[in-house]
Amino acid sequence: MIAFSLLAALAVLDECMALGGLQYIRPPSPLPSVRSVAYRNSLASVVKKDVVNVGNSTSANTTSASPNAAIIPVVYSPVDQTYYSVISTGNASFRVALDSASADFWLVSSACKDKACSVPRYQLGYESSTFTSVNGNQTAFNVSFADSTAATGFVALESIQVANMTVPQQAIGLVKSSNVTFNNDVSGVLGLGFPRLSRIFSSLANGTGTPFFATMAQQGQLAYPLFGLSLTLNSSGSLTLGAVDGSVVTNLSLIQWTEVVPFAPFLGSADNTSSYLQWSIPLSGIQVNGTTLVPQPTYPNATSNSSLALFDAGTSGIFGPYQDVSRIFSSIAGSRLVDSTTGQWVVPCDTSETISFQFSGNTYLLQPTDYLIGPASSSPDLCLSWPRASQPSSDGIDWQLGSPFLRTVYSVYSFGIDRKEPPMIGLYPLRNATAPPQSADVVNAFFSTASAAVTTNLPNVLLPTPSSLSVPPYTFNASITAAQGKVVSTGLATSTYSPVLVTSGHPNRTAILTVSPSPTVFTFVVTTNGELVTSISSAATPSLGQPPGWTSGAGRPVAITPTIVTLLAGLLTAWTILTRIAL
Repeated sequence: MIAFSLLAALAVLDECMALGGLQYIRPPSPLPSVRSVAYRNSLASVVKKDVVNVGNSTSANTTSASPNAAIIPVVYSPVDQTYYSVISTGNASFRVALDSASADFWLVSSACKDKACSVPRYQLGYESSTFTSVNGNQTAFNVSFADSTAATGFVALESIQVANMTVPQQAIGLVKSSNVTFNNDVSGVLGLGFPRLSRIFSSLANGTGTPFFATMAQQGQLAYPLFGLSLTLNSSGSLTLGAVDGSVVTNLSLIQWTEVVPFAPFLGSADNTSSYLQWSIPLSGIQVNGTTLVPQPTYPNATSNSSLALFDAGTSGIFGPYQDVSRIFSSIAGSRLVDSTTGQWVVPCDTSETISFQFSGNTYLLQPTDYLIGPASSSPDLCLSWPRASQPSSDGIDWQLGSPFLRTVYSVYSFGIDRKEPPMIGLYPLRNATAPPQSADVVNAFFSTASAAVTTNLPNVLLPTPSSLSVPPYTFNASITAAQGKVVSTGLATSTYSPVLVTSGHPNRTAILTVSPSPTVFTFVVTTNGELVTSISSAATPSLGQPPGWTSGAGRPVAITPTIVTLLAGLLTAWTILTRIAL
């Protein structure tokens, strides 16, 4: 029997990493399915300006300001292994979790008095001049999670600002009741997914509920309808809108693109055409120390015999189906399953095997320090490891690639263009696919520095891999085709964009803009191993959740205009004259 302490430790791992905390219940049919999102915390500063350059540049040194691209810091919290940024809305700044596997932007509001809402909140009493009520604040917003927590509130329209870019009248969820626990002043979630994934979009008519990023793409607000993510183990990450981070991507031609898969309509839906739902692409192969394993999809007939992988910045783990994960660990000497419920394996901490994922014929390498979680306190020679095996998912997505994978690449998410270009994911490798494995000394030094021991007792018996798992019915209408690379007429970016990523028509993939962090906010240093690291310099921290000149419970402050100053001066003069007459 598995030791109770191991179960407790894995529950903590679930809470802090990927399968607990903020995992959306999926699929919430007939609403779209959404995957896990982890909560985030603080951000030290906000970029005040950006610089851009065009073309296949090896350095980001062209300095023309762009109103159609933005870059903001993304910060990593090692405590709960989450990523977060700062955005502004209602004349206040908020820390928000970034999530590529959901599509709604939501914040805790001042109407929420629950213990879980003790974070910087959107102040309804401020009466923001950019706030617009929807249906008298009676259009419900709600979100539920797999740990039985939930948040409810209402939908409203509000202006959202990210660096130098503003999206007016954006539909957001304002939470009035919640038992969802956020840490370190994180106030909500910024989803970056497709409209079909949005709960708000499904509740509002005429496209008024279009998600944040989709709004910018559909209004032609971006230099190109894409965003990029740099995730690091420090405060040097970035989120770019309309461009890629030129301090990370030094050669645009090395970004390797794969078309996103569309999904058929949900069972029981009146729709008869497929559309885009998740940032998901086919996984073509897995390698362990160079030996290739062919993925085995859970629903081969429905997914054209492809194993689908979801790119999820909102989860801090890597998850795959038992049929693939068990074969990965059978190729690593000394590994064993220690919890068949959570699908957790351990491997010797001095392992030197590499694990690679292949997309469109390109290989992306993970070294042991990328996929090892940490040594078990009761058996410090054995390390808990990613990937973990998950139960079959009815949406046909077998693999969920979170931050351990995304830290090894710079990932770009191109939204697609109506009638011209399908959505695509671009990967810029930050690891050499043919690099030699790390030595045991390197791995030991890494965990010694990280103090990453996991408090747990491993079972003292060998656990068998489950021989069979219950496969739920497929969520979608499998009789409707959903071919990869489908170009649709509506729902993507406005057709006024000229495509540069399609394979026909002589595209110019190096014409995408690059933006670089402002030198007033970022400091660049080169570490001893030659890796370029970007650090945030000291800059003024925004006052979270607090509009300027306003205190809790007060109305929105009246701007002091010259007319008001003159009136006050006149009243003061009159009071002085009356006082003298009385004397």
